[in-house]
Amino acid sequence: MAGSFEFIVTRQNPVLVAPNSETPKCLYYLSNLDQNIAVTVKTFYYFKSKSKTNQDSYNVLKKSLSEVLVHYYPVAGRLIISPEGKIAVDCTGEGAVLVEAETNCGVEMIKEAISENRMEMLEKLVYDVPGARNILEIPPVVVQVTNFKCGGFILGLGMSHNMFDGVAAAEFLNSWCEMAKGLSLSLQPFLDRMILQPRKPPKIEFPHNEFDEIEDISGTERLYNEEKLVYKLFLFEPQKLEKLKTMANEEDINSDNKVTTFQALTGFLWKSRCEALWFKPDQRVKLLFAADGRSRFIPPLPKGYCGNGIVLTGLVTSSGELVGNPLSRSVSLVKSVVELVTDSFIRSAIDYLEVNQTRPSMTATLLITSWSRLSLHKLDFGWGEPIFSGPVGLPGREVILFLPGLNDMKSINVFLGLPASAMKVFEELMKI
Repeated sequence: MAGSFEFIVTRQNPVLVAPNSETPKCLYYLSNLDQNIAVTVKTFYYFKSKSKTNQDSYNVLKKSLSEVLVHYYPVAGRLIISPEGKIAVDCTGEGAVLVEAETNCGVEMIKEAISENRMEMLEKLVYDVPGARNILEIPPVVVQVTNFKCGGFILGLGMSHNMFDGVAAAEFLNSWCEMAKGLSLSLQPFLDRMILQPRKPPKIEFPHNEFDEIEDISGTERLYNEEKLVYKLFLFEPQKLEKLKTMANEEDINSDNKVTTFQALTGFLWKSRCEALWFKPDQRVKLLFAADGRSRFIPPLPKGYCGNGIVLTGLVTSSGELVGNPLSRSVSLVKSVVELVTDSFIRSAIDYLEVNQTRPSMTATLLITSWSRLSLHKLDFGWGEPIFSGPVGLPGREVILFLPGLNDMKSINVFLGLPASAMKVFEELMKI
């Protein structure tokens, strides 16, 4: 079907949806954790109700968006560079971008695109601001509502990671759902990011390997430039996850502590990706993962904290150290870094960023981020929960995303992109 029928999305002119009442006009502080990941995260959600059509989808979402932006007023502003040279928000109240669209096909074509990981089709469901050269020229929230002939619709979102991490994004979207259904907010956003200011004077207490610069000695950049990037989704069911944990534990006879699912899966994927990309044995490689620091701060961050509560932590080793050793070696390295994430470490990272004003180098790097515990698949704007949803591409080619299994919350879907030849090798390595 996909080969004989072109998928066409017809968009109306974009509009700005401002807060529906007056909001503060000010320069809004973003913490050093907000500076770290300057990307737009794109997602889509397909809704179809047995009791109501998509006729009012655009108007309901537009009205409720204007209402929720009153509570989340910085989201209606624009990213700028502050006098201190950092990303901040100019709270202008201009609003989010909203686009109404329709398509010539049924939703089956989208399901086919998802199963085949055809990102070029899914990208038509999220509006890209024409001519935007960087994140400063993209509003923090961009919305596209695409109606299908079957009566369903897809909500396509582009959300600034400078404004939200996964938890904050899920809370914003849940608040928007409540507005759409005429409900009061069940959780008021906590907007004061000044609580994560660096210490004075800054106090760097840990070696922050996550910022290490790495040289590409394996020709990996050339591989990415010459070959098509292929996206794949790999399902790890409970039995497969248990097998990985058993493998890691059996190989590590000196370990008294059992590994977690996250540690075993991350170690396995890091080792496999190094092998698939044909890194030289002495290629320095880096693992980064986004750890939620909300409960690790002392005291914990307030409920509803609307900002990045995650910290990127990581380690650097050689590809040969991973590929040339049993899985237990990779997993033990991951385990040591997971246990490092404490209040002291996160505050040290905040201070490191204050002193060095840098972002992590991504050469020969794998960044693991997990959405498996977020409630994005439960959003309900009045048409019931999405029948299916997911990411549109990845925020970077170095990213591997953990997504929840469709019908089993104990399963994990692993989503990544690799050059075509590397993906063939990676697929074989996933057969355990």
